[in-house]
Amino acid sequence: MRNWLGPLAFGLIVAGVTAYGAIRAIPYGLMNVAIERLGQGGVNTMSYGNLATPARQPVVRPSPDLAYSSCPYNISDGPIAIDVTPVPDRYSSLSIFDAATDVIFVRNDVEAGGKPFRIIVARPGQAVPKGAEVVRTNHDHGIALVRILLKDPTEIGALDAIRRQSSCGTVTKLK
Repeated sequence: MRNWLGPLAFGLIVAGVTAYGAIRAIPYGLMNVAIERLGQGGVNTMSYGNLATPARQPVVRPSPDLAYSSCPYNISDGPIAIDVTPVPDRYSSLSIFDAATDVIFVRNDVEAGGKPFRIIVARPGQAVPKGAEVVRTNHDHGIALVRILLKDPTEIGALDAIRRQSSCGTVTKLK
C-alpha cells in the first residue's frame, strides 16, 4: 500500500503546480489573442471596428448593438494618451484593461458629463504631462475599448465621424 503513496503524492504536486501555472498564464494569453484580433490599426493606434455579426465576432460574445473602437497599447517606451469624444445622446464608455485582463479604468459618458476627456496610461515612474489624469499600471501591454450604444445598427454610418474623433497615441510632449 505504501508503494503507491509516493507516486500519488508526486502526481498531486505536479497537478497542483500545473494548475497554478495555467491559472497564472491564461489571462495573459487571452489578452494577447484580444490584442491580435482587435488591433487592426496596430499598437498605440485606435481602430474603429465594424459591428459584430454572427460571421464576424473578434471577441467572445460581442454585443451587436455596440460599436467598438479599440486601442491595443504598449507603454514600455512611454505613456499613451487616450482621447474620448462621447457621441451625443448615446451611452458610451471607455474601459482600459491591463495585460492580466484586469479592468484598470472605466468612465462612461454620464460620468464625463458628455464632454470629451483624455486619460494618460503610464507605468509607475514614467513622466506624464502636468495636470493630466493618469492611470498607472504595472503592465506594459493592454487594450482600451470605447463602446457606443446604438439604437439601431443602421446608425453606425451617421455616427462614424464622431466615433472617429476618439483616438490614442504615444505621448510626445510633456507640458
